[in-house]
Amino acid sequence: MMLHNRVRDMVAGELLRVIATDPSTQRDIPKFCSFLGHELLEQRVNGDQYEYIIRKGS
Repeated sequence: MMLHNRVRDMVAGELLRVIATDPSTQRDIPKFCSFLGHELLEQRVNGDQYEYIIRKGS
């Protein structure tokens, strides 16, 4: 929900870095991007943190 609200306030092409601790984001964030037309540029795991770089679609 917080991700959806943040992306809504962005303009197309802007990048957002997301850092999460919930492992379910590995499934949820790619689906979120695919469903809403955003581009998942990077996805990585660093210890117990999950990091994503998202480019907002049009």
